[in-house]
Amino acid sequence: MDITLLFEHLLNGLQFGLMLFLLAAGLTLVFGIMDFINLAHGSLYMTGAYFAATFTSFTGSFWIGLLLAIAATAVVGVVLEMSVLRRLYRRDHMSHVLATFALILIFNETARIIWGAQPLMLNTPPLLSQPVELLPGFFYSSFRLFIIATGLAVAALLYLIVVKTRLGMLVRAGASNREMATAMGVNIKRVFTLLFAFGAALCAVAGALLGSILAVQVGMGESILIPAFVVIVIGGIGSIRGALVGALLVGVVDTLSRTLLPTMLRAIMPPDIASNLGPALASILIYVLMAAVLFFKPQGLFPARG
Repeated sequence: MDITLLFEHLLNGLQFGLMLFLLAAGLTLVFGIMDFINLAHGSLYMTGAYFAATFTSFTGSFWIGLLLAIAATAVVGVVLEMSVLRRLYRRDHMSHVLATFALILIFNETARIIWGAQPLMLNTPPLLSQPVELLPGFFYSSFRLFIIATGLAVAALLYLIVVKTRLGMLVRAGASNREMATAMGVNIKRVFTLLFAFGAALCAVAGALLGSILAVQVGMGESILIPAFVVIVIGGIGSIRGALVGALLVGVVDTLSRTLLPTMLRAIMPPDIASNLGPALASILIYVLMAAVLFFKPQGLFPARG
């Protein structure tokens, strides 16, 4: 394979991994700190994409649409947490799964009623519509580079918030011992609401940016929810650093395997069999990666506790 083509696929894997990180970061905070399994996390990603497409169409500006989508999705997250999810915190995980699965169906049907069944297009901003020459003769999408930069910036921001701020200290206290933090005067309900709103805002960022590459459509959240769960299991539930490393691993492995495996298989078997077998094997490699990590480190690469 040509070295420039391999470099392009590595960048694509990095971009996909950082988008997974935006989803997995909010998911691992909710799951690891609030001990809540939220299957509707992907629905917030879908909602953010629809909001971004709608607001961009109304305002004519991708950037204004993105900011409005982040704010609107955060509000949806707050309303959802205060009205439904807060009642489920002290119930078992099976109740979480059943309730949030019902929310997936509600979100999908609501989106179909409001926006219709046909996919929406979310155009990239004109400023980032032209490719950039990274190496002599090698051009890469400036918008994908912007996605990579955004993912890295969010990772740095999350680190500063969780490690260096008072809010991060309260979040860590609530994660370590919820009852003790409450006894010391911490309003855990408010902290958890802010945490959920922040996770919803990250979903909106991911939805708006990926919605510009893919189609904005009903059910788009379910297809990316499973890789997001794989990321937090690999990285360690509740760990931001683990979510970042796990997302990069999953993104690069998934992208390269879908490119390299069919090519490698064609060298040892008939092309028609290789064309069918390659994508099938590539689709399960991230789960093989997860199984391998859990075999050696059952709590993930960077467990939040211990």
